[in-house]
Amino acid sequence: MRRGSFAPKLRPSFKPEVNEMPSIKTRMRVLRAEREWSQATLAKKVGASRAFINAVEKGRYQPGLRLAFKIARAFGKLIEEVFIYEDI
Repeated sequence: MRRGSFAPKLRPSFKPEVNEMPSIKTRMRVLRAEREWSQATLAKKVGASRAFINAVEKGRYQPGLRLAFKIARAFGKLIEEVFIYEDI
């Protein structure tokens, strides 16, 4: 009898189900450009890091509600004017 792992063998093409979140697009880059703000400037206005602003703009991270409102207010916009919800 073979000793070792008792984990089930998976087919190579098997892809586990991923609980996909709805896609949120952002207009932050465009709004920053209109105001000639850097990522660092926006980050300072909302109390976040420049790396965080970059991650949100690239879609790698979705901000929490509180920070999304701070970002929208920094631009003088409604939250739905900055963040666009797309249902998958």
